[in-house]
Amino acid sequence: MNEPIFLEPVFKDRIWGGTKLRDLFGYEIPNDHTGECWAISAHPHGQSVVRQGTYKGKRLGDLWSEHPELFASDSKVFPLLTKILDASDDLSVQVHPDDIYAGEHENGELGKTECWYIVDAEPGSVIVYGHEAKSKEELVRWIEEGKWDTLLTKIEVKPGDFFYVPSGTIHALGKGIVVLETQQSSDTTYRVYDYDRKDSEGNTRELHLEKAIDVTTVPQSYQPGSYQTSQQGGTEITTFVSNEFFSVQKWRVTGPAQFEKNKTYQLFSIIEGEGELSVEGQAYPLRKGEHFILPVNFGPYEVSGNFEAVVSWN
Repeated sequence: MNEPIFLEPVFKDRIWGGTKLRDLFGYEIPNDHTGECWAISAHPHGQSVVRQGTYKGKRLGDLWSEHPELFASDSKVFPLLTKILDASDDLSVQVHPDDIYAGEHENGELGKTECWYIVDAEPGSVIVYGHEAKSKEELVRWIEEGKWDTLLTKIEVKPGDFFYVPSGTIHALGKGIVVLETQQSSDTTYRVYDYDRKDSEGNTRELHLEKAIDVTTVPQSYQPGSYQTSQQGGTEITTFVSNEFFSVQKWRVTGPAQFEKNKTYQLFSIIEGEGELSVEGQAYPLRKGEHFILPVNFGPYEVSGNFEAVVSWN
């Protein structure tokens, strides 16, 4: 099918959310504490809906099960989830399980390996990535003693940075950061520390220390990635990661570029600028905040304009 599948996102209220999903992307957010845009999602906790075209009104999960010819995948569920997160305040320090642990303890849910592309960051913004414990015993002791400054590794970030966050990694976004997150389609999070915050009813949020300690990788430290860049016409393509979970690239389009039929379905999120996608004489305008899927064997096609996109596939 030579028709892109444009999707309507789902928005989530979060204690740490804000208004940047509206301010930066122009979304109509439900309130001033909107923390997450589930942009391309077939997860039961929030499904994207097709905005236009042949499959208008269909949920992505239904499209996956009813029209496997669009994806040519042997996965039982749509394996990826694309989000944009607005951290108006610090997120809780957390860790995610791998597929095996999640399958055993979370009713068959996928594990959660993810990655972040930093879209926006206020000066001095930091993330938590990894920890300083050299053994499980030291990890447990520092958690029990609340030695968070000793335990947690913090890294200052800027727009354009990329971080691969495999399952088992203790992590958290800090205040003032907006990221595009590509992850396995999972909503399983084990909360380690939440700064003793209270919600609107005066309650602290649940921690999941036993499971968190079970799945945390020890020892653990951040290893900067090295990325490959190639040129396709007027498009510069930077490959951030390519593994069993997902491949993630950034496309920087500054002029026309032609592409052959894609061999797998691809997820696109426009994070800056505007342009156009053309296939078989049909032009589709693209603008910041759009999210769409090109089904398998889509093309040949052309992109043009001046925009940046995060592109992923499994």
